[in-house]
Amino acid sequence: MIANDNLHWWQRGVVYQIYPRSFKDTTGNGVGDLQGVIEKLDYLHDLGIDALWLSPFYPSPMADFGYDVADYCDVDPLFGDLATFDRLVAEAHKRRLKIIIDWVPNHTSDQHPWFIESRSSRDNPKRDWYFWRDPAPGGGPPNNWGSFFGGPAWTYDERTGQYYLHQFCKEQPELNWRNPAVKAAMFDTLRFWMKRGVDGFRMDVIGLIIKDKDLRDNPPNPAAPPNLPANDLFSRLLQVYNMDQDDVHSVIREIRGVLDEYDDRCGIGELWGPLDRWVKYYGDASAGSAGEELHLPFNFRLMDGMTWNAQQMRAVVDSLEAALPDFAWPNYVLGNHDRTRLATRFGGEAQARVAAMLLLTLRGTPTIYYGEEIGMEDVPIPPDKIQDPQGINLGPERTRDVCRTPMQWDAGPNAGFSPAGVETWLPIAADYVTRNVAALSADPHSILTLYKRLLRLRRATPALYGGSYRPLDVEPDNVYVYLRKADAQRYLIALNFATEPRTLAIPGETGGRILLSTHLDREEAVSLDALSLRANEGVIIAL
Repeated sequence: MIANDNLHWWQRGVVYQIYPRSFKDTTGNGVGDLQGVIEKLDYLHDLGIDALWLSPFYPSPMADFGYDVADYCDVDPLFGDLATFDRLVAEAHKRRLKIIIDWVPNHTSDQHPWFIESRSSRDNPKRDWYFWRDPAPGGGPPNNWGSFFGGPAWTYDERTGQYYLHQFCKEQPELNWRNPAVKAAMFDTLRFWMKRGVDGFRMDVIGLIIKDKDLRDNPPNPAAPPNLPANDLFSRLLQVYNMDQDDVHSVIREIRGVLDEYDDRCGIGELWGPLDRWVKYYGDASAGSAGEELHLPFNFRLMDGMTWNAQQMRAVVDSLEAALPDFAWPNYVLGNHDRTRLATRFGGEAQARVAAMLLLTLRGTPTIYYGEEIGMEDVPIPPDKIQDPQGINLGPERTRDVCRTPMQWDAGPNAGFSPAGVETWLPIAADYVTRNVAALSADPHSILTLYKRLLRLRRATPALYGGSYRPLDVEPDNVYVYLRKADAQRYLIALNFATEPRTLAIPGETGGRILLSTHLDREEAVSLDALSLRANEGVIIAL
């Protein structure tokens, strides 16, 4: 267990993800920008978060909204310029807020100068910076890999008579990280931003950057759903040779070495996979690399396939705690730009309040997705308004646009996101008149008030930001209870996931004081022989 006195900012703090297109539009073009983030820094500071994670803002043709990078060392004019970014860093640091940016190492845009050179001829010096292969012996793609966004992961280039690899849009060719020149160039992009004051990086699909040397076919997935879209080749296969290769870890150790050239920077990786494989991305003690890879491999286990069930949630947390080596720091996230919003996924605001208390009281670093603090839900997107390539290619039910809609600031035109009369890049939620920052800030019982109080209590309480975690077995079912402890501080968190009241007997405890309820109407001494929780209520109790 890591002592609280030795915790880094990325262990003590709370991360807040901003999707810049959807946060605040200051130019009147219907798209958010970096100046909009600057204008809302006081809000974020008052909310009580510690670090901002900015989704991509690089120059890009926007085939995948910035994850197709045309220049790793600049800002797209849509979002501002480098001077705007520098002001953002300076203003954030004045408020003691850290800046984390997205880094997209697996693929570039097909408009990146590197790829333009690479595709110009078979003998171009940058040809081997990407994956080029001849057609299969009988014609067609070199192997059977599918794209996340539908169709094959290969596109034929007429000019040079070869296919190039892309596991996302065809406009996102993949870099060959086995080429030392690619590694060196990408390491320099990290240094570019750290010199500008960036505190950390969220590394997009980091587990994909090394592929099987022979690019072998993936085997069929026997558990593939029978009703997949015809072009969903990806889901029909087991992802054996295109990601999570054993030799990716040596490359990630090199990436970590670049981060360690600068003081106290943080590397966060987007990763999936079985727990025993995922945990190795912290570094492998058995291989002599304990703690030498990612500071925080992103942990999506409370999102992926989860229903609103206390026992299921506890099982996920307990298995993670059991799997983590002593040097590894846990982290949790309940929403992001790729997933259904948590209020929609778990049932509504009542469940979202309990989820907030869970996220902000577990051991480890939490990440909040913008708008969760006001209970934003998915926004239905008419088929003719879908922007997301995943939704366009695989069907409207697969679009991620529903969780990327504009932030709801007030009850004015366009929810205060864009000026009146502007068509926003995605539709605004129908409930914005009542569900917005201004309205909820004035309500002492709102979900926004709950987030502020949770964040304030967490920051002030060593047991909550750095203490130990111990689950308790209680009756009845669908209740999740655990202890957080640091030195003499002891706090009990009791979360009722049920839609009916529950009365609990807490083993080994007699009484305590409720400091905070998700209903924001209880601060009282209670007996723990018969602790009463209302439907969808969570409480934090000082023992």
